[in-house]
Amino acid sequence: MSILLKNATFINYKTLDFKNTNILVEKGKLGKLKFIENTADFPENCEIINCTGKFVTKSFAVGHHHVYSGLAKGMGAPKKNPRDFNQILEYIWWTLDKSLDKDTIEASALATAMACAKAGSTFAIDHHASPNAITGALDIIGKAFDKVGVSHLLCYEISDRDGLDKAQEGLAETDSYLASNQGLIGLHASFTCGDETMKAAALLAEKHNTGVHIHVAEDLFDENHCLQNYNKRVVNRINDFGMLNYSSTILGHCLHVDKAERKILKAAPIYIVQNTESNLNNNVGFFYKDGLNDNIMLGTDGMHSDMLQSAKAAFFTGQAFDTIDFSDAYQRFRKVHQYLEVNKFEGDAENNLVVLDYDTATEMNSSNFLGHFIFGLRASHVQHVISDGKLIVKDRILTTVNEAEILDFTKEQAKRLWAEMAK
Repeated sequence: MSILLKNATFINYKTLDFKNTNILVEKGKLGKLKFIENTADFPENCEIINCTGKFVTKSFAVGHHHVYSGLAKGMGAPKKNPRDFNQILEYIWWTLDKSLDKDTIEASALATAMACAKAGSTFAIDHHASPNAITGALDIIGKAFDKVGVSHLLCYEISDRDGLDKAQEGLAETDSYLASNQGLIGLHASFTCGDETMKAAALLAEKHNTGVHIHVAEDLFDENHCLQNYNKRVVNRINDFGMLNYSSTILGHCLHVDKAERKILKAAPIYIVQNTESNLNNNVGFFYKDGLNDNIMLGTDGMHSDMLQSAKAAFFTGQAFDTIDFSDAYQRFRKVHQYLEVNKFEGDAENNLVVLDYDTATEMNSSNFLGHFIFGLRASHVQHVISDGKLIVKDRILTTVNEAEILDFTKEQAKRLWAEMAK
């Protein structure tokens, strides 16, 4: 059944034009929108949602997520206190991802997908790691996201850090998954991937005609390691394997790339994803756009699933370390839609919408929307969410799953995960 959004104020997410209208939402991966001005033209068989006083616009998307951190909130302190970024990885995140099994992966994916949906995101690009539960992991995540109703672009984080056998298993999992699903070739970072693994990943990208999703110069150690071991900087190394030739390649972070690397990246068709809050949390540095191309999108890096919050963090931190204004923040927030469209990935058609219950003290219109975007709009204003033309959140409640039952499951699995990490 189609959905009719009655008496809506529609915001075109590209032009920011406002329009008072009724919107008929088609179902399906390629569903369209039809604007109906005359109530006599309303179809008979459709679900009508009264949107009087509400704002309707394109739903959101996460440019870089980590399902594996879905059960991390509230976990105990690591056995050792990390002193630098490498130790943060070793003592916290690599301890967590090695403790994951099929059940905790499923719980992490369900928790992440539900959080995305309730914060208005109907699409997530994820970068997953579970070294002791690699085979089948991407299918588990994909099914969990499908169950909630959030579209996805997945990859497994291939790495040599747990041994070459684990790298081979990651390559095999990627090859198997991409045989029947859209996705990317995931690599952790240059400093944990030797030349043989990088070459194998590059061949896999060529085989499946897709890009690479990799962390780049998140910490200065990545650059120093590359110089010491390969006598080149990270971007040059990735470029030498042909990974910058794909418009579907995503480079995460890029905090410590130098001017020469930025020149290479500016000329490449790739996309760069900014993860401000994660960078602040790990104390690794600050993102700045100077010298890069315009393909900058925003992610959460597994910190949370709230893209409105990520946009605000990018804007406010950028006042001291970046060249960014209201418009730049919004463009980065929305750039993921361009990425998905350019690379013909399914799941982000025009029938993906959010209905915002934003009863503001000051008028919001086309000329001042960006001010409201930065200083006003919050995830708490997301009332309804439509994904592929299907209502997956209604009055802030998920319609596709029993949220209470799933949260009981995730809490149970989180306790198991934390106990395993403590061993």
